Amino acid sequence: MSTVVLGKKVPEFRLPATGDPTGDRETRLADLKGSNVVLYFYPKDSTPGCTLEGQDFRDQHAKFKRLNTVILGVSRDSLASHARFKDKQNFPFELLSDAEEKLCRLFDVIKEKNMYGKKVMGIERSTFLIDTTGVLRAEWRKVKVPGHVDEVLTAVKALGKTN
Repeated sequence: MSTVVLGKKVPEFRLPATGDPTGDRETRLADLKGSNVVLYFYPKDSTPGCTLEGQDFRDQHAKFKRLNTVILGVSRDSLASHARFKDKQNFPFELLSDAEEKLCRLFDVIKEKNMYGKKVMGIERSTFLIDTTGVLRAEWRKVKVPGHVDEVLTAVKALGKTN
């Protein structure tokens, strides 16, 4: 399977999303055409860094929305876990469940990590900006949470000036 490339269209994807208790609702990239999309991958629901990152996106959500930008969080957690995390943190955006790692592999965010002295495979915190036509315009890998959301917002504003 190939991975995404800057400046190229992102292949169609669909994943189960929060917002539907039956789990029948899926978010598809095609449904978001006409909006910019911030896709942020994070390791695990309700962990300190992931919570802070989600809160930062939550706190800036209105600014992203005014810039015609949809925010989507992605991890390998279940929809039930995502729903609890989203509700507890009052996230105004959806979380996508990628239990089979299909989207994670497409965006090449599954990396070997060192956890308590053991090597494990996990999500490397990463964010991607897809424009209104489905083209990947920016990526941030090995993200450090402080200041990250501001960087993404700046990139979205710059994207608006080039269109």
